[in-house]
Amino acid sequence: MTEENGANLVELATELTIAWLGNPNNRATADEVPMFLQKMHATVSELSGSGAAAENEETAAEEHVPAVSVRKSLSSKDHIISMIDGKPYKTLRRHLSTHGLTPEEYRARYNLKSDYPMVAESYSAQRREMAKKIGLGSKGRTAKKRTAKST
Repeated sequence: MTEENGANLVELATELTIAWLGNPNNRATADEVPMFLQKMHATVSELSGSGAAAENEETAAEEHVPAVSVRKSLSSKDHIISMIDGKPYKTLRRHLSTHGLTPEEYRARYNLKSDYPMVAESYSAQRREMAKKIGLGSKGRTAKKRTAKST
């Protein structure tokens, strides 16, 4: 790749990043901008046919430093703190899907145990109580009771 071509790719990636950040529907913190610019440059480089994108992807894939420790992420019963951005969530599933991850991939990325929760403890209890209140799942139990009484 020539030096002029490399400069054009950087300019193009920068212009695309500025346009993306200018959209009011996109929300990004200042910490996320350099990573996004790096990904945009890698994508533009890959589309132009240069080999630099593969190197950037390998280093980016290896660098998954958690925003908080495992202990801190589970320190509250009211929320779980994401290891991606350090923000609290009642449930991590939607947050993970916006980052293109499944719960299994998230656990693998940060070396978490397979029983690491995806829902805050208090939120889970609220949902459980609501389900019991409306009788969710009781149809099977009442049918078993009726058959046991009739025999």
